[in-house]
Amino acid sequence: MNQLPTFGASATRADAGDAVQAFTFGDPEPAIGGRQLLDMLECWHNGEWYEPPLPLDGLARAFRVSPHHSSAIMLKRNLLVASLDPKSLITRAEFGKMVQDYLVFGNAYVEVKRNTFRDPLRLVHSMARYTRRGVVDGQFWWVPGMKDALLFPPASVVQVMQPDVNQEIYGVPEYLSALQSALLNEAATLFRRRYYLNGSHAGYILYATGEIDSKDTDALKEALRQSKGPGNFKNLFVHAPNGKEGSIKIMPIAEAGAKDEFLGIKNATQADVMAAHRVPPQLLGIVPAQGSAFGNPKDATAMFFELEIYPLQTAFLEINDRLGMQAVKFLERATAAA
Repeated sequence: MNQLPTFGASATRADAGDAVQAFTFGDPEPAIGGRQLLDMLECWHNGEWYEPPLPLDGLARAFRVSPHHSSAIMLKRNLLVASLDPKSLITRAEFGKMVQDYLVFGNAYVEVKRNTFRDPLRLVHSMARYTRRGVVDGQFWWVPGMKDALLFPPASVVQVMQPDVNQEIYGVPEYLSALQSALLNEAATLFRRRYYLNGSHAGYILYATGEIDSKDTDALKEALRQSKGPGNFKNLFVHAPNGKEGSIKIMPIAEAGAKDEFLGIKNATQADVMAAHRVPPQLLGIVPAQGSAFGNPKDATAMFFELEIYPLQTAFLEINDRLGMQAVKFLERATAAA
């Protein structure tokens, strides 16, 4: 008996002739491979500032990759902005930008504007996508891509970040574990959209073996041409008076719509994204399945404030600790709701 072939080789015989051949697609590869090597590396720097561990332009593009992903972030942003005390040194507009950066990139930066006596006067948001932490402790750089980098004045930038387990220079967003699910959700939507745009969902082969006149064949071809594109849902009637059973067959060639489990992919990825953001479904406008209910939305909102919004407020209160004064204040829950 011949031994089994190694992975990547074709299983054939020297005198195979018309025998069936089989082959594999290469050696098995681990699902979790080289990422451990990257985890051991620190943030790269060019001698002046550190580069983030994740591409910030990719995180910016992924912000709107899934409706549940972006909606959860905007819900948290709106609730935090609504709870900000107007007596704070930062306006609600600037604070909203800062919160959005914190939730999308895992980092938020605020520039401290001081008066003549070096006391904090107001806080201004600095875009996280272009702000870099300097190699020298306390330094921050403004790196706007194609333009020259600028060094912020000393002790003028405060960084708020979500902690990472691999380095302490930059934060990473907490939804990172669900980012692949969000990208899969987008891929499924784009595939289904292209699938309908090119008309493949109505594709088939009309197989005719009966005795059909050439004029009738031309008329049938024209009828098939008319059913292409926007009219691909039109019904087609064929009459063959002298035809035999099975002389005309319709063989579908585009059954991907029934096999790609579109709804299953959408529901599974939606659940992953919502679990990463920890947002109750009724707060995102999701309609419950038939025969089920999500519960009282007021109770869900109160619990969401307790478990999610309050901890986020605490993270931004770190600015007060860094400045030694109460620069950021939040309203009480009852006051904010009113």
